[in-house]
Amino acid sequence: MLVNPRPLPCEEAAIRAVDPQADCGRRAKRATLIAAILGSSLAFLDGSVVNVALPAIEADLRAGAAAVQWLVGAYQLSLAALLLVGGAAGDRFGRRRIFAIGVGLFAAASLWCGLVSSAGELIAARAAQGVGAALLVPSSLALIGAVFDEHERGRAIGTWAAFSALAAAVGPILGGVIVDHATWHWIFLINPVLALPTLWLAIWHLPESRDAQAPRRLDWPGALLAFAGLGCAVYALITAASRGWAHVATGGMAALGIVLLGAFIAVEARSAAPMMPLGLFRSRAFSGINLLTLLLYAALGGAFFFLPFDLVQVHGYSVTQAGAVFLPFTIIMAVLSRWSGGLIDWLGARTPLVAGPAIAAAGYALLALPGRDGAYWSAFLLPVAVVGLGMAIAVAPLTTAVINAVPAHRVGVASGVNNAVASVANLFAVALLGAVGLAAYGNGIETRLAALDAPAEVRQVIADARGSFVAPASLSALPDDRQAAARALIADSLSGGIRLVMLLSCGLALAAAACGAATAPRRASPRRR
Repeated sequence: MLVNPRPLPCEEAAIRAVDPQADCGRRAKRATLIAAILGSSLAFLDGSVVNVALPAIEADLRAGAAAVQWLVGAYQLSLAALLLVGGAAGDRFGRRRIFAIGVGLFAAASLWCGLVSSAGELIAARAAQGVGAALLVPSSLALIGAVFDEHERGRAIGTWAAFSALAAAVGPILGGVIVDHATWHWIFLINPVLALPTLWLAIWHLPESRDAQAPRRLDWPGALLAFAGLGCAVYALITAASRGWAHVATGGMAALGIVLLGAFIAVEARSAAPMMPLGLFRSRAFSGINLLTLLLYAALGGAFFFLPFDLVQVHGYSVTQAGAVFLPFTIIMAVLSRWSGGLIDWLGARTPLVAGPAIAAAGYALLALPGRDGAYWSAFLLPVAVVGLGMAIAVAPLTTAVINAVPAHRVGVASGVNNAVASVANLFAVALLGAVGLAAYGNGIETRLAALDAPAEVRQVIADARGSFVAPASLSALPDDRQAAARALIADSLSGGIRLVMLLSCGLALAAAACGAATAPRRASPRRR
């Protein structure tokens, strides 16, 4: 059990009261904000580093596209299914305690990731990382929600988003340098280093807070049903690309996933202490903002999953250059998120939640334009900057709107629900858009092969590229002239699949903007009106 050996000024009030922030001093607020930033940075940094390293991981472990999708999906599956339990556990047992446990688990799982030697073991370690993240991510925001009052919360969340984005900014470039000059295993060893000061702050300097009305039991049946249902659905989506929907495994797992997710909803409706209280969704604002979150983060997850493959496999850039392309996104998020956190007080939620997704949609459309042509700065840096601008405008107001849409004593659960929705969006985006992109890639190869006049050995090597996002190792055995032609054909086919994914991401972001227009609260905070 983690306890604070030296009680802080507001700790007793935080444990006793539903709304303890009035008793919390400036020092406790500062320590809480720093710890929340460091803890969230573990997850943000890991996500950005892993995405950049995916082409190298796939090539080194000789893993196919399905395994690469699971490297992202296993993490997101654990995160999505257990985030709701993580939020509820923080409310019940103490947000500081659950936060510290999550940080420790995440660091240990990251160490495991850095020591693996097979794709299957790495997928398992990534799933363990997701468990740790499911505890620390909702607790980090819940700590802010418990310590800062409603009028301070928007700025605090904006600061959290800005510094978390700034910390994550070094991730893609650092990951690229590591992959280019060492091995991808080292990218996972960054997290234990960040975890040490985070744990020190959590144990010695954070006030404890919990909900006195929180249920005494956690909803483990709901968590298991969510995990199994989401896992079956994602398995069906990933395998559909290679086996088709008519295959008994694909169709059977899809049907089982639907049944299990239906059972999850039924259990939540009847449970005395559900991890996802369905009553929260009676609020039109809460429901609409979570739908917007689903669409917006699905667009981001699908586009950013494929972007490193586009840069490395299609255009031939180094992993470091692929990592650097994310820098405009993170810088813009860091610079503007604190400012955008105050937009909800000034303009209300609707304006930023319409403008932000619409601007992001323009960025995805720009990423779909160049194909295999276009300069690095205009074809990639500029579109990514546009996406970053849109997300910076939307993310902090979205997070604040979610917390403000529920009573103060439900902020932990609300934070967990919203983060779970974002994780589900990323999970299904990688599975579904990955399957769509892979199918388009395979069709492109078949179409070009049909028109190609080449020896059988060349045709076989090109055909081997299907089912993988990286060029097959057998390409290197071809003569130089045939190897160049084969690489160009594979790159053209992969580029077509990626362009389709970017267009679909554009559509999802536009749908998010429409959702914001229809459901987000229009009025500004009474303090600022």
